Amino acid sequence: MKLVTSMKKKEIFEILKQIPVDSKNYIVVGDAALVCYGVLKETDLVELESLVDFSFPNCKIQKVSSLPELEEMNGFFFLSLKKLERMKKEENHNSDKSILKKIELLLDMRDTTKYEKELRKQGITLIGGVDEVGRGPLVGPVVAACCILPEKFSLEGLTDSKKLSEKKRDYFFEEIKKQAISYGIGIVDEKRIDEINIYEASKEAMKKAIRACDIQPEHVLSDAMKLDIDIPVTPIIKGDLRSITISAASVLAKVTRDRMMMELDEKYPMYDFKHNVGYPTKKHLDAISKYGILEEHRKSYGPVKEYLERKKKD
Repeated sequence: MKLVTSMKKKEIFEILKQIPVDSKNYIVVGDAALVCYGVLKETDLVELESLVDFSFPNCKIQKVSSLPELEEMNGFFFLSLKKLERMKKEENHNSDKSILKKIELLLDMRDTTKYEKELRKQGITLIGGVDEVGRGPLVGPVVAACCILPEKFSLEGLTDSKKLSEKKRDYFFEEIKKQAISYGIGIVDEKRIDEINIYEASKEAMKKAIRACDIQPEHVLSDAMKLDIDIPVTPIIKGDLRSITISAASVLAKVTRDRMMMELDEKYPMYDFKHNVGYPTKKHLDAISKYGILEEHRKSYGPVKEYLERKKKD
């Protein structure tokens, strides 16, 4: 094996194209494959295994007796992501723990109905996904949504609402409402956030969203949040990427809150809520300095709290 400095995905493909053998006769494994799957942004190790001998600078070639599980990318064959996961687990290096988490996430993202399928095998059909939006903004409420989808639900491209364009979110928002068995929205305003803190307010909004469903779920999948309710809850880290039901809830919550912020923007255009939806952008912070804070601002949040403290001293 030969070290190659700071290899990136496109550079690996460029190297592979220079290799003077049929691409069907070799596979790419190890860190080079991880880069191409998007697990690592760059690596210092490229390992090639080949069914035939050939010479190429900077790479040591090893023969393999049989073809393992493979996946094709750009005309080249790579050790499959599932096989790479098993390989990393067998090697059991502490340094690979973060890599394994990324591999597990990518595998889950390939089947975003995995958690729902597991529950349906247990006879559970009313599965609620719940997510919240609005922990970070300085103004306005935190909004949560709960959504129960039918087994045959289909909406290509649906994922975490933060990764979708506004146009796509608006389209998905209407489609989710049309196809959903039931959905509910939970809103906790800025005053309550100041009273109990944003973490507790987020949980409260989620509980409200669940109760707002006209058909109650038998089991809830949440985006990493534990909820003390009388329905079984499975918290899933990065659930809005891993579960289609949580993704749907994230879209409902995001669009609902963004539209509330558009209404606030019409009343107070100088704060630019139309673009920052309440987050502490430079324009928002400058507006606070110039025009002061609004009733809708969260008084317990840093920049707002600091402004109030300065006003007291003046």
